[in-house]
Amino acid sequence: MPMTAHPRDPQALRRASGLVLALLLLWPLLRLSQFSPSALFDTANLKVMGGFLGNFLPPEVSAEFLGYVAKATLETLAIATAGIALAFVIAAPLAVAMTRSLSISRIGPGPGQPLRAALRTAVRALVLLLRGVPELVWALVFVRALGLGAAAGVLALSITYGGMLAKVYAEILESSDPRAADALLSGGSGRLTALSYGLLPNAAQELVSYTVYRWECAIRASVVMGFVGAGGLGQLMDQAMKLLNGGEAATILLVFLLLVLLADALSARLRKMLD
Repeated sequence: MPMTAHPRDPQALRRASGLVLALLLLWPLLRLSQFSPSALFDTANLKVMGGFLGNFLPPEVSAEFLGYVAKATLETLAIATAGIALAFVIAAPLAVAMTRSLSISRIGPGPGQPLRAALRTAVRALVLLLRGVPELVWALVFVRALGLGAAAGVLALSITYGGMLAKVYAEILESSDPRAADALLSGGSGRLTALSYGLLPNAAQELVSYTVYRWECAIRASVVMGFVGAGGLGQLMDQAMKLLNGGEAATILLVFLLLVLLADALSARLRKMLD
């Protein structure tokens, strides 16, 4: 039987060129960041890391310390949940104001069209400001203003995640089929009516799914913010590290991993219920 030649990939040259270009761009960035993987396997560094990790065993399991951990875990969950709830309150009106599918001036010319366009631009700038500043920076600001505790973490999460939710909410709404909303707006309905009956039926599942995902991220973020005094497991972890108590740090890490696993399982369950 005659041998059949394998067809040549027409995109091979483009893919190879893209890979070479990516490597050329990545190399100077790695040099600029002073990243050196060989440092991880240096004998002295391995000895230091081994001694550090050895202090983590055995984990601290005394009843008194586990009580502190349980309280900090509940505080972490409370920070994440309250932060996401406030973020939703911030994000919902901003997303509606940014969504062009709900713009009455888009349907036809009107006297207020330039003003509405300027308002949407101002709202987008505000959302950019909210999500452009990391929650850790906001936490530092609020810790200075309010003192140590969970309130700083809640406010920091609500501001940054409010901007994130508003941006993604607006993008989800704008990617939905706008014909039903256009018909309602053309018939004289208000923006909220067009939102409720024109866009939400198609976008609700994706909106809820993204909100649950952000709640899952907020749990991780609330632990990180604890290192600057915003309460929860992070603050307890910071105290254990400062006192060089590896056993307590190991217990907190294990609890945090279990908390993340539970959050993943819960978010997956909620997404499955929405399918």
